[in-house]
Amino acid sequence: MRKMNLREYAQYDGLGLAELVRKKEVTPRELAELASQAVEKINPKINGVIETYTDRIESLGDEADNPDAPFAGVPFFLKDLGATEGGRKQEMGSRLAKGNVADHDSFLTQRFKEAGVSILGRTTTPELGFAPTTESILTGKTRNPWNLERIAGGSSGGSSASVAAGIVPISHASDGGGSIRIPAACCGLVGLKPSRGRVTWGPSLDEALNGMALEFAVSRTVRDTAAMLDAVCAPASGDPFIIIQPERPYIEEVGAPGGCSVPL
Repeated sequence: MRKMNLREYAQYDGLGLAELVRKKEVTPRELAELASQAVEKINPKINGVIETYTDRIESLGDEADNPDAPFAGVPFFLKDLGATEGGRKQEMGSRLAKGNVADHDSFLTQRFKEAGVSILGRTTTPELGFAPTTESILTGKTRNPWNLERIAGGSSGGSSASVAAGIVPISHASDGGGSIRIPAACCGLVGLKPSRGRVTWGPSLDEALNGMALEFAVSRTVRDTAAMLDAVCAPASGDPFIIIQPERPYIEEVGAPGGCSVPL
């Protein structure tokens, strides 16, 4: 088994890293340790990661729990707003919620885990997500890794800055009025806001912002975005909207002639 360094790690997208895990060229533990090293090296400059879960990194083994999952063993962060993980903090960028601990995994978090990712920490968001730049009294300013004098956008600025900087290849994000699209544009990423009803908010919510807000992810490659949408787009109990399901996987649309033939 080869020893991967940070520079090499940052060159792969999520599907590429998962393929290396399946080939046993790297381990989930090694990838998590590399992500942790990247946080230590880069995060003091960009301030995109609030917390890393050292206990989870230490608990990972040499093999993925589900090696057939599309993102087996791939490092991943949750935005500090929206999808929750039971037993982990979610403070929503607000001093009012400081120390708040979620008591359950949201349906989306469950699907992220089923997709194979290793959730290693939380990323910054402006207070309650209501700003196009990621700054708050609680966590400070998140900076753009391409130019530290510029914003990373908001409200998913912490996830976007972390992905653009190579800390993780893909990360959770959410969007009501541009909170995926704005930081993706600022940081040079793939930022897709899915259609209403494509990704579940359950079980805690049926909808957010009267159906305008959606959760998904930001990534560095179209194929990662397509594969993650395939992994999380199924309906769940309590969803208030009915939406046409794709006739074939989104990943099959990547590179297909004539553009996308399925609803996003």
